[in-house]
Order: sequence, then C-alpha cells, then structure tokens
Amino acid sequence: MHFHDDALFPENQEKLVITAAPYGPEWEPDDFREDLPLTMDEHVQKAVDCYEAGATVLHIHVRELDGKGSKRLSKFNELLAGLRQAGPDMILQVGGSISFAPEGEGADAKWLSDDTRHMLADLDPAPDQVTIAINTSQMNIMELMTADDIAGTSLARPELMETYREMTVPAGPTWVEEHLRRLQAKGIQPHFQLSSIPQLETMERLIRRGIYTGPLNLTWVGIGGGFDGPNPYNIMNFIQRVPDGACLTLETLMRSVLPVNAMAIAMGLHPRCGNEDTIWGRKGEKFTSVQQIQQLVRIAGELGREVATGKEAREIYRIGETYRDADETLAKLGFAPNRG
Repeated sequence: MHFHDDALFPENQEKLVITAAPYGPEWEPDDFREDLPLTMDEHVQKAVDCYEAGATVLHIHVRELDGKGSKRLSKFNELLAGLRQAGPDMILQVGGSISFAPEGEGADAKWLSDDTRHMLADLDPAPDQVTIAINTSQMNIMELMTADDIAGTSLARPELMETYREMTVPAGPTWVEEHLRRLQAKGIQPHFQLSSIPQLETMERLIRRGIYTGPLNLTWVGIGGGFDGPNPYNIMNFIQRVPDGACLTLETLMRSVLPVNAMAIAMGLHPRCGNEDTIWGRKGEKFTSVQQIQQLVRIAGELGREVATGKEAREIYRIGETYRDADETLAKLGFAPNRG
C-alpha cells in the first residue's frame, strides 16, 4: 500500500469498518458468561448489540447448548437466518475454522473432513463472506498468552492448553483452490485470513492464475505461534506488500488488540475486536465485545475518522462484485499486470 504525504488525514481515508468477533469459540461460557452467548437468542442479540455499538462486520461462530463450539451446519443456518432478520445491513462473515473444536475435556480436537468444510459454501441463507486460510500452518494461540491472560479461565487447564498449543490449520493448495471455486460459484466472497507475507504471496499467485477473481478483503492475523507476532515491523512489512486496491483489517490477540487497532485506525486501515480476540481491557479487567467496539469508535472520533454504516461497509468491501478474469482482477486491485 502506498502512503501519500496526506494519507494520515482522515478526510483522505475510507470510513472505518469495524469487525466484531463476539462468539469467542476458544473460551468456555463460564470464562466470561456475561459476554459469551449460549442460546440462539443470545447469539442474535449479541450481533444486534455489536451493530448498534458501531461494528458492521460480524465474524460468526456458534455454540451448542452444552457450551462447546458447534460443528453442525444446521446451527449456522439457524443463526444466519436470525441474523439476516435482526440486522440486514450487517456483513455476515462465517469463520472458516468452525470445524476445529475440542472433544470431551479437551484432550482431542480435530478438523472435519475437507468435504465437510467445503459445505460452508452451501449454508442457507448464504453468508456474505467465509474466511479462508492459505497454506497449512501452525496456529499455536497459546504462544503469546501470558499467565494473566489465562488466569481463572478454561485455558489454564493443562489438557485444553495443550490442545490449542498443538493446533494446526489445514489449508493445502488442493483444498484452497476447491474452496475458492465453490465459494465463488455460490456468490460468497472469500475473506483471506493471512498470517505472513509468504501467505500473501501465495494469494497473489492464485489471483495471477485466475483461480480467484474478485475484490480483495483480507486480514493480517498477528497472533504468533506460526503466524506473525504483533510487532510493528511485521505489520508495516505486510502493509507494504498489500496492493492499494485491497481492504486490509488488522487482527491480534489479548492486550495487543487495542494498540494494534489504534494503529489500524490512524493509518486508514480497519480494526477487528471482540471476545474471540481478547476478553481483557486494562490488565486484570474483563472487557466485553461491545465495550471494545465503543472504545474503537471513541478513538476514531478523536482522530476524526468516520465509522461506516452497514451500507457503506458493503460498498467498501465490494460485496457482490466479481471480475471477469485475472487481468481485470490485477488491474482493479493495483497489482502489476501479468507478464505479456
């Protein structure tokens, strides 16, 4: 991305698109019961509360009534239907990692089969986006967790800690290409969740080869443990490699969330918050998803950056747009053209 001399002036920046991730699938409900929804009505109300606070993108997971992350697509269909009615302008983004969830007391966790994961393209009603990872990688969410982060929570249990410490994200080339094909065929926009520049380069090759043809919405995920860590040099190196025509959100975890989001707001990028990323405000003080959104809205106000409405967020994300081929996609995104 290119920064002109006046790029930090808010009048020259896109309106702010806040992504809320308020379903915290890694936590058990008792870790923060007042903020972690359990019933379907609570799931829907949480989305409404986030939207009213200023978030226009909803990152979706869903729980069974026993508190465990659901692997049933029927539960996602039920939630999507409720969300469409309750918040029709909100961008509904289903988390592509829905199929990883601990079994029993947490000693075993596995991803569902590739065929089952592809069925996210068949959700009804269809979401606006499904997140997609590129390149199989370690996703050790425990690596950057401090003792304060997990104190008094389920993640302090050794067996659950080990489950998430050993997590990997299966996203090999065959699966990625087929997943992109199915999502595009159903008119669902992929949202690329990328951990590092090598994954960004693979994504660019997919575009250059015509495997993905459409707007580029992506999130830099700086959570360590096989991903970039929340180091400003990592962030700036990644930003420098992202084309001007892309829409970039920054994501990290625990008490790094606020400073990274503040940088995103100041630089004209977009933030993500919610209890999936952190349950903490100041050290030792729990902070709800809605409180996190309200905090970002206040910071944006101080910087003079307007917060997008739901309809404006859809325009910024170019929901519903597609491009005819690799050449048009490269031109729209600001990549150099393919070699003639």
